[in-house]
This record gives sequence, C-alpha cells and structure tokens, in this order.
Amino acid sequence: MHVGIVGGGIIGLAVARALLQQHPGLALTVFEKEPVVATHQTGRNSGVVHAGLYYEPGSLKATLCRRGVMLLHAFAAERGLDYQECGKVVVAQDEVERERLERIHQRALANGVPGVALIDRDELARLEPHARGIAALHSPHTAIVDYGAVTRALAAEVVERGGTVRTGAEVSELRLRDDGGATLRLAGRTDRHDLDAVVLCGGLHSDRLAEQVGDDAEPRIIPFRGEYYRLAPGRTHLVNGLIYPVPDPALPFLGVHHTRTVDGEVLVGPNAVLALAREGYRWRSIDLGDLRDTVTWPGFHRLARRWWRAGASEMATSLSRTAFAAAARRSLPALRARDLRRGPAGVRAQAVTRDGELVDDFWITHHGRVVALRNAPSPAGTAALAIAEHVRDLLPVP
Repeated sequence: MHVGIVGGGIIGLAVARALLQQHPGLALTVFEKEPVVATHQTGRNSGVVHAGLYYEPGSLKATLCRRGVMLLHAFAAERGLDYQECGKVVVAQDEVERERLERIHQRALANGVPGVALIDRDELARLEPHARGIAALHSPHTAIVDYGAVTRALAAEVVERGGTVRTGAEVSELRLRDDGGATLRLAGRTDRHDLDAVVLCGGLHSDRLAEQVGDDAEPRIIPFRGEYYRLAPGRTHLVNGLIYPVPDPALPFLGVHHTRTVDGEVLVGPNAVLALAREGYRWRSIDLGDLRDTVTWPGFHRLARRWWRAGASEMATSLSRTAFAAAARRSLPALRARDLRRGPAGVRAQAVTRDGELVDDFWITHHGRVVALRNAPSPAGTAALAIAEHVRDLLPVP
C-alpha cells in the first residue's frame, strides 16, 4: 500500500510520522511544493504553544489542543528542541473585557488547562511589570517553541522510519479513483503516482486540492495576512513572556499581542488584513487568480459587509506604524512607535462558508481513502501531533 501526504507543513509531516509509527514499513511519500518544509503557515508564526484557553469545550480545537500540548512537549524533549514554558497573561482593560475574561476562564477550566487563574492588577504587575490592565488571566504553562525546527525534526523522523519527503514537488492534478484511492501528477513532470490513500494538508490551497477529489466548494479559503513588528533590542525587557489582549468573541483573531520567542526576540502582532494572494506576504504580492477566487465567493461579500469597520481598522495598522503601536500600547503603555522594527508576516488560511461565517473549528472531510484538512487555523501547530492521530484513525490503512 502506498500513502501520499500533500503538504510538508507541521500537520502533513506529523500525519506521516503517525502513520509510520502505527504501520512500520508502510510505503509513504510526502509531496511538498517548496524547496524546504515549513515554508508557509508553519514557519511564519509567533511560535506560541497554546494551552487551550479560548476554545469551545468539546470542540476538535479544545480536545486536540490539550492532547497536542502533551505530545509536542514530549517530542521536543525527545528531539532536544527548545521548549519554554514562559507563561501568558490575557489582560482586561475595562469591565466589559473583565466579563469576557471570566468566560474565557470558565472555558479554560472546562478544557482542563492546568494552573490557569484570574489575577488582579498587583499580581499582573509582578508577572509583567510593564503591562497594564484592571485584571488578567494567567496561564503559567503556555509555552513557546520554534515550529520550523519541530517540522524539520518530524521530517527527519519520517525519513528515519522509511518514508520519503519530496520537496519541489507541486501537485498539479489530483483525481479520485473508483476504488477510493487517488492518482496524482506533479507540475512540470510526466510521471503519475497511483496512491492507495491520500491526506491533503495543503493549508492555503486546501480547498482547491479537496475540490479535485470531489469535495464541496464550501468552505473557501480566504487569505488574511498577519504582520509582525519586532521590539528593538534595547526594549525587549518590556515583555517577560506573552501578553495578550482580551479577544473579541465574534472574531477568530486574537488581536495584537506581545510574544517572546525562543531566541530572545519579542514579536508584536499580528494584525489581520485581507491578502491579495494566498501567499501574499507583502502588499505588492498580488495574484489575480487568487484575488478572483476571493472576491467571487459569496461568503466574502457577506463577510465584508459584516466586518468592514474591523477590516478598515486592521488596514490602518498595516499602513501606519503609529496606528500599529497604538493598538499594541493598550496593554503595554511603555511601548513607543520608534520601538518597533518591521518583522515577518504570515498568511492565515481562513475558511469561510457560503453564508460568510468564519469557520472556527478544525474542518476535516473524508472521500474514499482521501482525507482533507479543509480548515486548520491556530492552534493547529500546537495540536499537530494530536491532529495526526485523529487523521490516522480516519484513514483505512490495513
């Protein structure tokens, strides 16, 4: 039996590892279109290992995040990867946010997040002397890691276990066969790959891949760019761990926050602006095909009508460092615009329904012996090893 994994991000390689663990000797190939693994969402995030504070109890996000934390911590220890439990505070600025914070606390308790507690401003000042708020939620076991390094370690283990990781291998055609398997062709090559089972972990292109094997057009991926700044080297002392605002419960984005990384930098961000290409990491990155797919999707128009004010605000933070600093200063008033240096940007593959709803939970579909991850936003990195177990159990491998 030959299994193909499309996508060499953290989830694709975690699935490959999980299958090879359970089925030693399985013929398995990972197809990654870029020259190296972890090029897109996996390698372009802040590196937070989420504890499971926000997610609806009983959802896939909640269940797989908590399981994923344990598996990721163990994998990092086994492979000698840097994993730091630096802790996180979610800071409320007013009474409305304090009420939201209390609801997040209840969710965190329901999800089994260890050590999480509501704290007052004095305790907040002890943990994060430069943060300001009337109350906060403290998650002492929220951690940071380098997800690119984790993914490279997963790729190495896949090869050690006899699997193949093919980079520079872009899937151009995918067809479901009558027997439930799939036939795959690569861009610029004439060879055909007949696969008995396939897992689609295509991230920013997950909807297009899934539609090729007969999946529905819904949900459609709408790309949102998240831009980060770095704190200037002399100002990183402003942040000890992770400082987050209280998120708007209507949106899947967590707002501009302050994140210490394993290499000692502090990232500020991200915002969330519509990207003009699925791999549009800069304003001048425009792909007319991607843009057409976005603007012709009925859900995009409904989404835009509902959230145009929020979108305009996010665009302002993208175009103005002063506006970005103002958003970041709500919980860290000592921060100044001149403290910010342009940092990396990522693009979030956000699934949107035809009705204009932002899909919040993981969305996984199954056709024949093809499993497709249609929506895998944060905390997908944290949950990756648990998502891999879940997918492995869906895939009929004898």
